[in-house]
Amino acid sequence: MTHLDRLLDFAARSRLPGGGFGYLGSDGRVLADRPVETLIVARMTHVFGLAQLLGHPKADELVRHGVAALTDGPLRDADRGGWNASTDDDTKAAYVHAFVVLAGSTAATAGIEGGRALLEDAVEVWQGRFWDDDQGLAADEWDGGWTRLADYRGANANMHGVEATLAAADALEPTATAGRLRDQAVRSIQRIVNGFARERDWRLPEHFTADWTPMPEYNRDRPADPFKPYGVTVGHQFEWARLALHARAALPEPPPWLLDDAVALFDAAATRGWAADGHPGFPYTLDWNDRPVVDARLHWVLCEAVAAAAVLAEVTGEARYRELGRAWRAHGEALFADPATGNWHHELTPAGEIGTGTWTGQPDAYHLAQMLLLDGRPVRGSVAAALR
Repeated sequence: MTHLDRLLDFAARSRLPGGGFGYLGSDGRVLADRPVETLIVARMTHVFGLAQLLGHPKADELVRHGVAALTDGPLRDADRGGWNASTDDDTKAAYVHAFVVLAGSTAATAGIEGGRALLEDAVEVWQGRFWDDDQGLAADEWDGGWTRLADYRGANANMHGVEATLAAADALEPTATAGRLRDQAVRSIQRIVNGFARERDWRLPEHFTADWTPMPEYNRDRPADPFKPYGVTVGHQFEWARLALHARAALPEPPPWLLDDAVALFDAAATRGWAADGHPGFPYTLDWNDRPVVDARLHWVLCEAVAAAAVLAEVTGEARYRELGRAWRAHGEALFADPATGNWHHELTPAGEIGTGTWTGQPDAYHLAQMLLLDGRPVRGSVAAALR
């Protein structure tokens, strides 16, 4: 059985003496040939912030290390604002900035020095550069100087924007900003889930033009892209279902559709995704007729399935969700768990062999850590709020 303490010990190996956290290979060592990536630094800072809330030994120093890297390190663009994608890429991406907001939220909730300032800075950038109030959604990507906004719009960045703004609202309570962030999160869920996904019988489109017209054929020639794959991304449907329930828990009078849509989206992902190619597990992606496109098994997809099942079991009291979650977790423990590292292999083939078509190594602990927390301690708001 995977244990959170051992996973956190593994994650601690990512600490870079010069600041931040590095991308971990399959042996648990930092891959020296990769740049320092804001995504990895922010995700690890969030994970160590959760560990600090749990009282994990040495977590305090690690989360402070991450906050310092995001506040004063080379990833932050001190001249133009925001955060570069990595030490060799100054692109300003909503997906990356959402994780900076999340890291700041968890650090602030944990009472880490500099956490609140990081959070407020990140929220200001998110609101000023990415959030489109007319659309109720976030834009996706700017160039390094904030002069050119890409035409592409994506559900993935908005999904993590929802996660981050719900966490930020909890951390910033009882300010007016907290209420505004929750309202924005619900608006995004309403457009993506209650709108786009519901209209397509719970097949959630991921890619859009600048005016939010779906592009169902986007990246057909690069179907295994790690962030923008072609087709229906099974794991994202589980993730959106969980986030709809988090938003529902955060509102005093939530609309009924949040629970209804979470159930429908979860059920669609579970019934259409599991063993879609005849092998146990969830393929990474399906086409619009529910046929597997990328049949690789990614650890994060299974983690999100288990997490969503745990939250639905808590919210509805229905035993079927708990049973599904237990079965899926047992599948993960049998095939994905790596006894040498304490982490899970990030990608497997349908036959259960280690794969590298989308991911190499075991880059971070974000999805697995949250699954372990949610599976053992169902939340009623953001992960950070539940641990306060």
